[in-house]
Amino acid sequence: MNANEPLFWLVIITAIIAVSFLAIAAAMIAMAVFVKRAVKSVNRLEERLEPLMVKATALSEQGTAIAVQGRQIAEQFSVMSGHLSTATGNLAESTALIKEEVRGIMTLADETAEMAHEKVHLVSRAIDTTHERVMDTTEFIQRKVIEPARELAAILAGLRRGLEVLVAPAPALLTAVTETRRCLSAEDENIKGL
Repeated sequence: MNANEPLFWLVIITAIIAVSFLAIAAAMIAMAVFVKRAVKSVNRLEERLEPLMVKATALSEQGTAIAVQGRQIAEQFSVMSGHLSTATGNLAESTALIKEEVRGIMTLADETAEMAHEKVHLVSRAIDTTHERVMDTTEFIQRKVIEPARELAAILAGLRRGLEVLVAPAPALLTAVTETRRCLSAEDENIKGL
């Protein structure tokens, strides 16, 4: 072939296009393999995080049960404190000695009620902290696992469609090549005629 002939340049352009298509296909396959590995990693991470979510839920339920028990104890102490106050009033009228002992019991009951109140407050804070951590963990999983997995799935769908288009035969390209050859042949005849 001669470098001055249009057919020679047409063959070179066609070869360059073919090599470009092969390079694109290789890149698409490499991207598909990478995306497949990333999806597997995301799935493994999700499987690892699921037991942690179950444990966090169980801890939250236990904390709720402890808080309920603490509130019941506080209510019982409140009722008990009321009964002790009544008994103290009756005993104060009886004798001074009993009055002093009742004052000691009242002091003890007040301290116990205060301690119980502090314990209930402590348990309530523990429950609030546990709830906040569960919510933070849920939000973290949403942001770092589920949303990227959705984006990855969309990318994979796009890649799949791109590969389908790439692999599908392109009749318009064959028609364009045939039309180009016919035009070049007509020009060659015109040139020879001159």
